Amino acid sequence: MCRIGVPKTKNRYDALSSRMAADQPMNEPKSARVLITNDDGVDSPGIHELARQVEAAGYTVMVVAPDHDASGTGASLGRISPDHPVAYARHSIDGVAGEVYGINGPPALCVVVGNLQAFGDAPDIVVSGINAGLNTGRTALHSGTIGAALAAQNFGLRGLAVSLGSGATWHWETAAALTVQLLPHVLAGPARSVLNLNVPAARSDDVLGIRWAGLGAFGAVRTAITDIKQDTLHFGFELTGDTVDDDSDSAVVQAGYAAITSLHGPAEVWGPFGQSGEDFDAEHRVHGATAGHELRASRSYLLEHD
Repeated sequence: MCRIGVPKTKNRYDALSSRMAADQPMNEPKSARVLITNDDGVDSPGIHELARQVEAAGYTVMVVAPDHDASGTGASLGRISPDHPVAYARHSIDGVAGEVYGINGPPALCVVVGNLQAFGDAPDIVVSGINAGLNTGRTALHSGTIGAALAAQNFGLRGLAVSLGSGATWHWETAAALTVQLLPHVLAGPARSVLNLNVPAARSDDVLGIRWAGLGAFGAVRTAITDIKQDTLHFGFELTGDTVDDDSDSAVVQAGYAAITSLHGPAEVWGPFGQSGEDFDAEHRVHGATAGHELRASRSYLLEHD
């Protein structure tokens, strides 16, 4: 099991690591119903290990995942219309008693399907992963793994997105074990909480702990066009090689820690000119986060939980 307490905290993001071991919730909600999805597909090894460990921890597990590789789909639902039914099929995972389904749609649609009780009771939380590769930095926007967790948030649920760094060996068991450790904390957290967990490519005993981290400027890799031919664009990936802040998710993982970041989306941006309900004035400037204006969660989210 990963060591989540470290002898000496080195920055403000280490606080959770030292508290988590001592401050386990009094009533750990092991009866919670967990919807597990991903963007790598229902047959990927990451989701299999995740489902096994979450169920073994005592949670009720249902797996609803794409029947194909749906990486990079973000929070897209795909095409939904009365004349376009979505195909699904039963699957199975060795060592998992819960029901497993593959659907012809992206991860966020899997969340919708589960929330609409297509395959049984609605979940209490959505766990998305384990993604084959980190989802760090602002490129988190494009991740189907994170998109599923944010879709859960949009429907009033809590979410946990889990991604694993690549290496000579895929340490799925490490990411799954850390997920099980974090699950009760997310379930006990505020309504609509979403946590993004990035795990280094290492055995559990070699992970130094869990640290809070901000989103880095970029992810571990960036998309590049490798060739342009008649009627086709060819893409590849390249390492960013950029210098990152020490407290960013990318840097924290590089240092040997698992990184966690709380996410919320969509958010509103409000500046000093023009407030909700006021007429637009030509003198008003457009609101923008890069101008230091205020980021706010939708008022509808807050009113639901006053």
